[in-house]
Amino acid sequence: MDTLPLDDGSIEVIVVDNASQADEASVIQQRYPQVRVIRSDRNAGFAGGNNLGIRAARGRYLFFVNNDTLFHCQKGDNMSIGLFQPLITRLQSSDRTGMACPKIRFAWGDHPIQFAGYTPLSGITMRNRSIGFGETDCGQYDVAHPTPYAHGAAMMVKREAVERAGMMPECYFLYYEELDWSMMIRRAGYDIWYEPAVTIYHKESQTTGQQSPLRTYYITRNRLLFVRRNNPGLSRYLSFMYLICIVASRDVLKYSLQRQPALAKATLTGIRDFLKLSTLNSQLSTFNSQLS
Repeated sequence: MDTLPLDDGSIEVIVVDNASQADEASVIQQRYPQVRVIRSDRNAGFAGGNNLGIRAARGRYLFFVNNDTLFHCQKGDNMSIGLFQPLITRLQSSDRTGMACPKIRFAWGDHPIQFAGYTPLSGITMRNRSIGFGETDCGQYDVAHPTPYAHGAAMMVKREAVERAGMMPECYFLYYEELDWSMMIRRAGYDIWYEPAVTIYHKESQTTGQQSPLRTYYITRNRLLFVRRNNPGLSRYLSFMYLICIVASRDVLKYSLQRQPALAKATLTGIRDFLKLSTLNSQLSTFNSQLS
């Protein structure tokens, strides 16, 4: 894209450079002077980077989109009307609607569907599915409907929902932030919708890779962290047992048999760091209780 149709003032574009080594912020600022660029001195993670953008934004509706996504407007369309209006209309349709996500298709091949809404996570196994995943898009998911969670690759949220629920939780750093944030926004009284009138194309995991130690570590640690933050009572401990004793043990064995020791180590390190984090938080909670 050589030009951005932002002269009408209806939208602002904010790019957060999350401590890139090449200082991409300067390059973007020079090429697109109409874009506001924020350069972070440290990598604040997915949530931390987005929160920097939230603090800088002035609009009533905030649209978050990954740097590995593509979207297309019809020739001559104003971007704010052609791309964003259906999402804004969905948010305006009810006071209870706090977030809206477009249809997401993969950017490769014949662009199969990646996301047409989510099913709920099970209480113990933490499993769910992305509706339509891997299917050819024949219009079978072209009806808008509520979804329990937003997809982090592309989501629009009302500012008032952020002010009531809070900003993205930064304790995850990478993965599971949007699921937790969705829970926060729903607990604040808002619904989340899938809106297929807008389509985004996603390259998927171009930053971390599908089978990388980094991804394995954070998926392992953060799945447990999500359970601790969102599962109440007995289901929390049953889920811990399932994820650690069954899922993690299976993964370590699988990676060992596949001669991928880095992935096995990442799994074990993720569990260890979650347990350390839980112990530290428990100690802090006890200390604060004693002070009060």
